[in-house]
Amino acid sequence: MERIVLGDVEIIRVVEYQGPFVPAARIVPGLAESAWTGTGADGAPALAPEHYDPASGAYIGALQTWVVRSGGRTVLVDTGVGDGRERPSTPMFHRREGRFPELLAAAGVRPQEVDVVVNTHLHADHVGWNTTKEDGGWVPMFPNAEYFLPAADLAFFDPAAKHAARDGGAVDPERWAEWDLVFEDSVAPVLAAGQAVEWSGSLRLDAALVLEEAPGHTPGSSVLRVDSGGERAVFVGDLMHSPVQLAHPSCNSCFCLDQAQAAASRLRVLERAAADGELVIPAHFAGSGAARVRRAGAGFAADWARQPLYAG
Repeated sequence: MERIVLGDVEIIRVVEYQGPFVPAARIVPGLAESAWTGTGADGAPALAPEHYDPASGAYIGALQTWVVRSGGRTVLVDTGVGDGRERPSTPMFHRREGRFPELLAAAGVRPQEVDVVVNTHLHADHVGWNTTKEDGGWVPMFPNAEYFLPAADLAFFDPAAKHAARDGGAVDPERWAEWDLVFEDSVAPVLAAGQAVEWSGSLRLDAALVLEEAPGHTPGSSVLRVDSGGERAVFVGDLMHSPVQLAHPSCNSCFCLDQAQAAASRLRVLERAAADGELVIPAHFAGSGAARVRRAGAGFAADWARQPLYAG
């Protein structure tokens, strides 16, 4: 099987979709076209063809899950969009039908063998396969797994929560309505089954894996660090959607809720990755999907991981 090995940790990439999403100017607003084409004076590299389509101006990304084998356990990092979900304000996700169970099986993983599910945050494209349809209702897809859910996101997204963000906040009611659907079909069944582990601050999963808060994209956005045999990596979730944010680390995606906090978390994580030689693994990077980063002017540059990766 094609894989990345870091010390005693094995990492396998399972790709549900890779291709164009939305206009690049929408996903990371406020950047000149030259930031994507690499024709500007800042010296940023061209992102075409793996991360940007110059013909359409589309951002190219991926929906993917990372399988991590560590300490004798199987860990999933994020679970994609899911099947048959009502997502009316996100056409690409609405009633999507995917092959995720088949892709997991091809990677050698059966649902009952998953020990841990890490949701880096609780957006629709990170929790969708947490659950599956059974007898007309949603149940946890991984019956023997503990699901590690950021406490701050649970407090923020729970439809039963009463807080100022729901009344006159910066988020429009249509987005709140969809978030409620996400919570109902992909999060609440895990809570009801008693399989959820709420956490905050930092949490060690085993000798090699540590969860840490990195808020801003959502209140509970988090990263998962790997440290084994002198090799390091960090799964950064949606701290970055595109490599354009390496050259421009202060620039947020259109989905970041707290702009200043998101930029601060991104810069902090990237600075540590550059200093410690961590392999940076974002949730949505297309291409090889992971990179070592190094300081380059006011931002960072990528040395792309070219280890063979499994992709369905």
